[in-house]
This record gives sequence, structure tokens and C-alpha cells, in this order.
Amino acid sequence: MQRLKVNAYEVALVYKMGALDRVLTQGKYWIGWGKEVEVYSTTLPFMPKGNIDILLKEDQLKGLLDVIEIKDNELGFQYKNRNFYAVLGPGQYVYWKECNEFVFDIYDLNDNEVPAKIQRKILHHRQVLPYLKVQVVESYEKGLLFVDGKFDKPIGPGVYYFWKNDKAIAVLKTDLRKQMLEVSGQELLTKDKAAIRLNFYANYQITDLEKAIVETKDFAKQLYIQLQLALRAYVGTQTLDMLLANKEAIAPFVIDQVKTKAEAMGVVLHSAGIRDIILPGEVKEIMNQVLVAEKKAQANVIMRREETASTRSLLNTAKLMEDNDMLYRLKEMEFIGSIAENIETISLNNGGGVIDELKGFFGAQKR
Repeated sequence: MQRLKVNAYEVALVYKMGALDRVLTQGKYWIGWGKEVEVYSTTLPFMPKGNIDILLKEDQLKGLLDVIEIKDNELGFQYKNRNFYAVLGPGQYVYWKECNEFVFDIYDLNDNEVPAKIQRKILHHRQVLPYLKVQVVESYEKGLLFVDGKFDKPIGPGVYYFWKNDKAIAVLKTDLRKQMLEVSGQELLTKDKAAIRLNFYANYQITDLEKAIVETKDFAKQLYIQLQLALRAYVGTQTLDMLLANKEAIAPFVIDQVKTKAEAMGVVLHSAGIRDIILPGEVKEIMNQVLVAEKKAQANVIMRREETASTRSLLNTAKLMEDNDMLYRLKEMEFIGSIAENIETISLNNGGGVIDELKGFFGAQKR
């Protein structure tokens, strides 16, 4: 016989011939020869040397233990004093009830989405992150959730956490802000067979993400083609002169033609316009010649108008002077003054009749 003392917070397992014979708690005991004893601290997890499933068949021992079983498709979160302590993967975890300070939450990984009750601080813990897929949808975006390649549901702005499991999780995100689509360098023929190049733009916004992403393949490319076709339809009915004179009418026509088709793709057109109309070199030269000729003609008209006005003014002045001697003398003096401004010196050749000579030099008397 041998003496055995089991202290507080200890449990002793007595084996006979390799099989569990007795379970001893705090106290003093006599143990017969040929028996083996294993002493365990109840403050630590129970990790026996033998097969734990066999040991748990003993009712007394099973009553002293808390057994936590986590299946292959589950994940356990262990908390101590209400604080996160550890992540428990699939397996069996055994603790002594006497000193078990832990609380456990077990989650089914087949649920895909992480429960909202789990604090974000815990989700970003270094032990937890390897088990998560994180998707971020910005405030100006909207997302579509796909599970195993199948559309599941739309999701709004926010941070989304998914369990890493055997399912493929994907989030397609699209910008919901107004965007610009440019149709540039389009070579088109007008009604009178003039070749031009057009640069056109359109502002659009996605309003129905399911139509734009799920039901439509590459909606931006399809919208581009619809704008291109509408431009061709309009330009083909206009001569070059009509097109240049009414280029503001292009955008309303294109929007009206494309609006319904765009809405069917989950897109709304807000505005559009012509950025540039580029003419071929020879057409540019002809247009410049026409413009120069028009400006010259306008200048000639203005010159003739001014000459006519000047002649009419001279005629009116002559009629007034003919009827008024004083006005004639004033005009004569004005004329003499304008001549005198350009004369630097005056030479006199005789000593008398200076005044008469000056009168004869500067002008004749009115007859």
C-alpha cells in the first residue's frame, strides 16, 4: 500500500491494469500496489495521456469536466473574464468545472456572414483575421454579393466580414457617382458626303446595379456603341452647313435616342455635348477662304456706307455755305489754318502789298 495526498484544486486518476479504476478529489488515500496514479491541476485544461473519449465514459470523471466540442465546420471563440482570449479550431477541449473561468461561443462557418454581434475589435485580432474574408464598400459605391458564382443580394456601403469556408465569396462593386463617357475620334459622313471627325461626351450614372452588372455584360461598352450609333444617325441626315449651324441640337437628339436603351441597362443619362468637330484639311482651307471673302465683303459694305455718309455730309455743308457768307468765310479760315500748320517759313520778295499777296496766295475770294 502507498499513501496518496490529493491537495485542493487537484484530481487524481488511479489506473489498474491500464484501465481507470478510481477518481480521487481532495483528501488522503491508501493506494494498493500495482496501481498507477496521475494527478491533475484543476486550474489547467484537462489533457490526459490516455484516450479521453474512453475516460469520459466514467460518470464521476465526466461530472467534474466541461467538454467543448467544435466540429469541422465550426469555429470557437474563447472568452476569459468577458475578454477575448483565443480562437479554437475543430477539436475537443476539456476543462475542470471547478476552476473553469472560460465562456465559449461557437459559430457555424456555413453561415457565410460573420454575426453582427461580434465586436469589430475582436474581428481584427491577429488570431481571428486568418479565418475571415473582409470586403469594403465605399460610401459612393454599391456592391453585389455572389456566393459560389450565384448572385445572392445587393449590399450598401460598409465593411463586411465573411467566414473563410469552402464557398467562393465575391463582391462586385460599382461607383454610383456621375461619370463621363467620351466618344472620341468618330469619323462620320454628312448628308452631302463631307467627312468629319466628332468628339462627343456623355455624363451618366448607374441607378440599377443589378441591371447594369448582372443582366448586362459590359454596360459601359454597350452604352458607348449606342451613343456612336445615335451620332451616325444624326450626322447622316445633316449637310455640313446644317451641322455646323445647328451643332447644339446634336446632344438633345442623342440623349433622346439613347435614353430608353440606357435605362434598360440600369443607367440614366444626365447630359451630353459636342466637344469638337474636326474638318479635313481641304475643307478647312475652303471654309477659311469663304470666311475671308465674307469678311472682305462686309468690310466693303462698311466702307461704301461710310463714303456715302461722308459725301452726303459734304453736300449738306456746301449747301449751307452757299446760302451763308459768314459760314463760307469761317470754312475758308479753317482751310487756311490747316494749310498754315504745314508751312514752316514764308519768303516775301517785295516791300509792299504783303497783305494782298497773302490773300492771293491762300485763296481766291468767293465769286
